[in-house]
Amino acid sequence: QVQLVESGGGLVQAGGSLRLSCAASGRTVNYINVGWFRQAPGKEREFVASITWSDAATLYADSVKARFTISRDNAKNAVYLQMNNLKPEDTAVYTCGTSTRQSRYLYAYNYWGQGIQVTVSS
Repeated sequence: QVQLVESGGGLVQAGGSLRLSCAASGRTVNYINVGWFRQAPGKEREFVASITWSDAATLYADSVKARFTISRDNAKNAVYLQMNNLKPEDTAVYTCGTSTRQSRYLYAYNYWGQGIQVTVSS
């Protein structure tokens, strides 16, 4: 199976930036797409962004596409989520997951990291 570990979260003020990392290890034969999801307390997990491993095709949620950028580094087996101009409504636990195809749907993802907290103060 694929092991995913997130890093880079923390507490920032509104308007600040963070870069989340999703590092993959283990079996990566089905590692063709990586997505970021987030979940705030009392809310359902929602899609944020995704990127295909081979050609870096991307998808973004409308709420973040003007502010967030997803990228990948093949040499490091890592996917990054650069988050700029953060807003309090971005506060959530962010989790990366893998899927066998490009998708913005939660059910398509098969392996998940533990999640990392992002808190944006106003």
